[in-house]
Order: sequence, then C-alpha cells, then structure tokens
Amino acid sequence: MKINLYKQYLKELLVLAYPIFIGNLGHTLLGITDVFILAKYNIKSLAAASIANSVFFTIMILGLGILTAVSIILSNLRGAKQKTKKYLLSTLILSVCLAFIFSTLSYSASYVISFFKLEAELIPYIQEYIRIVAFSMFGIFLFEGIKQFLQSYEIVKLPNYLQLGSVILNLVFDVIFVFGFGVIPAMGSKGAAIATLMVRMLIAFILFAYIFKFINFKSPIDLSYMKTIIKTGLPIGTALLFEFMAFNIVTVLAGLESSICAAVHSILITIASATFMIPLAISVALSVKVAYWFGAKKPVEVKNYSYTALYTVLGFMCLISLILLICPNQIISVFTSDKEVMKIALPLILIVAAYQIFDGFQCVTGGILKGFKLTKTVTSTVLAGYWIIGAPIAYILVTKYNLSLRGYWYALAISLCAIGFLQAVIAKLYYNSFAKKAG
Repeated sequence: MKINLYKQYLKELLVLAYPIFIGNLGHTLLGITDVFILAKYNIKSLAAASIANSVFFTIMILGLGILTAVSIILSNLRGAKQKTKKYLLSTLILSVCLAFIFSTLSYSASYVISFFKLEAELIPYIQEYIRIVAFSMFGIFLFEGIKQFLQSYEIVKLPNYLQLGSVILNLVFDVIFVFGFGVIPAMGSKGAAIATLMVRMLIAFILFAYIFKFINFKSPIDLSYMKTIIKTGLPIGTALLFEFMAFNIVTVLAGLESSICAAVHSILITIASATFMIPLAISVALSVKVAYWFGAKKPVEVKNYSYTALYTVLGFMCLISLILLICPNQIISVFTSDKEVMKIALPLILIVAAYQIFDGFQCVTGGILKGFKLTKTVTSTVLAGYWIIGAPIAYILVTKYNLSLRGYWYALAISLCAIGFLQAVIAKLYYNSFAKKAG
C-alpha cells in the first residue's frame, strides 16, 4: 500500500477510533479509579471489589456482546443503502430487556459466592458489592444500546466523551463514599459500588435525553431486527464471556491462594486494559468500516483498512511493551507501594509485555471477522485459544511447575497468540472468497 494511501486510511480510521478510544479509556479509568482508591483504603477492600467485579463483568459481558451487533448490522445495511433510523426504538427496547435479564442474573449470583472457598471475611463484602452494582445494568445497557446505534452512523463523540467525563465524577464519589465525608461514613468497597452505580445511571440518562427527540414512538417494534441482533451478537458475547471467564477464573484462583495475589492480578489486568484501549478502539472502528464496505461489496477498501489497522496496532503495542520493560517499578508504584505486592508483580511485567503484542494482534483480526459478520467464528477461535490450548497449559504450569500467578499469565499470553493466528488465517481465506465473488 502506498504511503499517501496508507495515511488516508489511517486518518479515516483514527477519526472514528479516537472518540471510541476516549470512551474506552473512560470506561477503563472508572475501574482504575476504583482500584487506585481502594488500594489506598486497604488491600482487603481492593480484593473484595476485584473478585465482585470479576463475577459482575462475567455476567454483563454476554449482554454487551449482543448489543455490539447493533453497529455491525446497521453499518452493513447502510453500506447496502438501506434505511436504518426506524430501528432506534427497537434497539432501546432490546437494551432495557437485556438489562432486566442480566441485572437479575447478577443479583442472583451474589448468593453463590458463599460456596467459593474464599477468605471468610471477604464474602459479605463481595456479596454487598455485587448486589449494589447489579442495578447499574440498566444504565450500562441503555447507554451501550444508544452508543452502538449512533456508532453505526459514525456518530461517536458524545457517548464516548461522556464516558471519559464520568471518570472525574466517579473519582469524587469514590473519595466521598469510600473514605467518608461529613455525615457520610467511610464505606470501603460498598462506597465504591454506590459511586459506580450513580455514575453509570447518570451518563445513561444524559445520552437518552440526547436521543429522545429522535425516537419515533409510532415505529413498529421490529422483532425480526431484534432476532438478527441476538443471532449476530450472541456469538460475540459468548466469545467475550469465554475471554472474561479465563481472566476472572484466574482472579478467583488468585483470591483462593491469597488476597495479595488477587490484588496483584487486579493491578496487572488494569495496566493491560488501559494500554489495550487504543487497539480496541481501532478494532471497533475497523469492524464498522469492514461491515460498511462488505455491504457495499468493495473488497479493496476492506483490505486497505484491515492492513492499515494491523500495522498501526502492532507498532503501538510494541512501543507499550518496551515502556513496560523499561519502567516496571514506576508503573506498579502508581497503584501501590506495598512491598509484598511489588515483589510478586515486578517479575510478571516481562510476560505482560509479550501479552500486549499478542493481544493487539488478535484484537485486529477479531475486528475484521466481526465486520464480515463471522461472529460464530470469533467465538470458536476464542474457545479454542483459551480453553483448549490455554487451560491445559495453565494447569501444567501451576500444578506441576508451581509457577502460581506467573503460570496463569504465561497461559494467557499463549492463548492470545493462538487466537490471533487462527483468526488471521480464517480472515484471509474469507477475504479471498469475498474478493473473488465481488470481481
């Protein structure tokens, strides 16, 4: 691809990806804010919130994956020159229905926590946290449904800037409710849950107020459209579920070993999630572009956007890995100065650095497949990578070689490498078939 042409495709991707990155960064910073504040409060509160969020996000991610299909389906229809505004009301109704289902599941999950062999004093705090944030599902799903609808039109600034702005509010609420302020007592992890609930509901209300005037309440509820979203999005949600389960099972297993290990894993995941935001934003932008040009039957555009995204993401993740290797102490010390945590975390940075590159690669290849609407394929590759390849490796490294948390992170990195390779091969084969049919 010529340099000038590459710059043009990169510019178009970044124009769409930048606000998405801002929103993803805001979403991640909400978690980082909680980790940062609770780490300053005490390690027990951090461990309780980390385990609770692992359970909560494992449940939530399936529903969010379903809603991801909204932007893919509508972008594809727009590429084929079909009208799509009529689907707004159906999108909102589907979002609320999913919120009710997953809020109920999340609240119910709090009763199962007592069956895990966690530290006894952590269990009531974990249950309390989950029961509070369960109600934030309504804010999360309504916000995401509207965001995905707007994203299909490449309207991405408002929802994503809202997510970033919510970080400041969350920080203020965290300080107030975690440490206490005036008549408000210090509530630790419970306070962080209350802050999170308030912020999620507020930004959903603001975004709903923005699109309210565009809702045509006389539009018929399109059940066929809802079924298409579920059919396309369910495999995406399942793939995300498999991925979250892999990470969250490690969190739970780390918690079974000790609260220190759970805290270390939480900090490392937070670091990895923060650096992942740019590749994720580019991947989302790529899936919208691929879906649009796939619908328009323009294989050259699909190819050029895909390679541009791949080169950009790999270059960025290599740079991030280098920074992690050069400044590990400074990065970990942002979260805690606890010597025991630092002792466990620092040797793992080398693995996290390799993990970054593999994660960026599979993120781009997954975005291409989603744009092609090959969502079941994404699910299959994630299932193979984490559970057929990664799980046995983790078991051997942890049980036979006693590598503890290091063994889990080796397995996670290998899993991502396998997923990226499988997705790249499938995407290339499907593209060749698509290009041949398109002429």
